[in-house]
Amino acid sequence: MTVRRDPDGRWRYRVKIFITPDNRPRLCGTAPKDNNTKAAATQAEREHIARVQQEASAAASPARDREGNHVELKIVPSPPVITFRDFAAGPMKGYAETNNKRSEQTSKETVFRVHLNPSVGDLPLDQIRVKEIEALKAELLAKDLARKTVNNILIVLSKALHYAKELELLREVPPIRMLKVDKAAFRFLDFEEYAALLNAAQAEPLMYLAILLGGDAGLRKGEIRALRWDDWDRQHGRIKVTRSYWRDSESMTKGWDIRSIPLSPRLRAALVAAQHQRGRTALATERGEPLEVDPMDQALKRLCKRARIQVVGWHALRHTFCSHLAMHGAPARVIQELAGHKQLSTTLKYMHLVPGAAEHAIALLELPPPIRSNPCPIPLGTAA
Repeated sequence: MTVRRDPDGRWRYRVKIFITPDNRPRLCGTAPKDNNTKAAATQAEREHIARVQQEASAAASPARDREGNHVELKIVPSPPVITFRDFAAGPMKGYAETNNKRSEQTSKETVFRVHLNPSVGDLPLDQIRVKEIEALKAELLAKDLARKTVNNILIVLSKALHYAKELELLREVPPIRMLKVDKAAFRFLDFEEYAALLNAAQAEPLMYLAILLGGDAGLRKGEIRALRWDDWDRQHGRIKVTRSYWRDSESMTKGWDIRSIPLSPRLRAALVAAQHQRGRTALATERGEPLEVDPMDQALKRLCKRARIQVVGWHALRHTFCSHLAMHGAPARVIQELAGHKQLSTTLKYMHLVPGAAEHAIALLELPPPIRSNPCPIPLGTAA
């Protein structure tokens, strides 16, 4: 290492550089007295090297302007040295507060605190290279984290390094290779299970409405909690999904997506039956506040047991919505629009559920050739 801490606690640097075969000076120095840190010593070393190299270059071939006059070369300072930990707590935190929802901010804070800072937090940004990233991946896998979880952590690291480059704190971002993962299976209710769950919830109008919002409209749990009465377009029979609740914080939906969803007849009837004046949200407590997460989870668990089906979470109802649409033959693009998927690939994972789709595609090979709408009047290979 060229930067080290002496027994007296002072951070110093000592490095030998190459200018010419006969000129290999050894440079040394310390961090500023008012900033005795490893990062400051590294920055001082960089500036010392740049200064010596610039002076040597100027001495070998003095710079001149167009008129031939000698001009003094200006030393361009290297980007300031900042550790990953300081960057995460400073610029990156500010970026998240400005651009991310509260749930995303909390998730990133956890990734930095639990996974990234203990491994690469003390490294200057430009010392996080492929070697350090691969070591981080091995360390995370050794903790028995799922490969998808490791990839999520690497995505946060990648975003941080790219933002550092945008701020000119980093010259280049090292390549970050994601782990290969198996396609995750998702749980959804088949038609009989869904009907049984709805039947079990009939005696609880609020939960019956919540289940229909998930299974007949594809809303996420936070979107169900945040749905307001003025989001219901009674004239056109639609609901507009514009916001979501995370814990007690209201924000935009995932991906900042706004979508309009037609109501099924039973969902419309449930909205009519559940109308109240307690508050703005459709699912409100007796005090008019949005329904809280724990009571919702407990109610769904209780109703699953009453319906004698496997206990599922609220997101399984969203999977149920997409799966049932696919099994009924709805086009993938329509499902994508209704569910608010940013990528069509997210929607396509449901399309294997379409019954007989593969067989129907193979059967097309036996059909007669399609008739050309504009047959070519001149045989191929014949001059015009």
